[in-house]
Amino acid sequence: MGKKKKKSIELSDKKIKFTVDKISYKAIRYYPTAMSLDAMATGEDGEKIGVKNLPFAYIPKDIKKLIKPN
Repeated sequence: MGKKKKKSIELSDKKIKFTVDKISYKAIRYYPTAMSLDAMATGEDGEKIGVKNLPFAYIPKDIKKLIKPN
């Protein structure tokens, strides 16, 4: 039987953080099939915005290497 692909990869325990357009994100979950990332968004003033689903292309290159090392 073939290998079963994971639906999502849990990242909350890795404490991966990055900033895009003055909004800080903390990676929660990566979806390889959809090439997207769930991340907790926090504004400039520390105010929690909520969980956002970001396309993998919008994530900084150095963070991509941590999430999906090739």
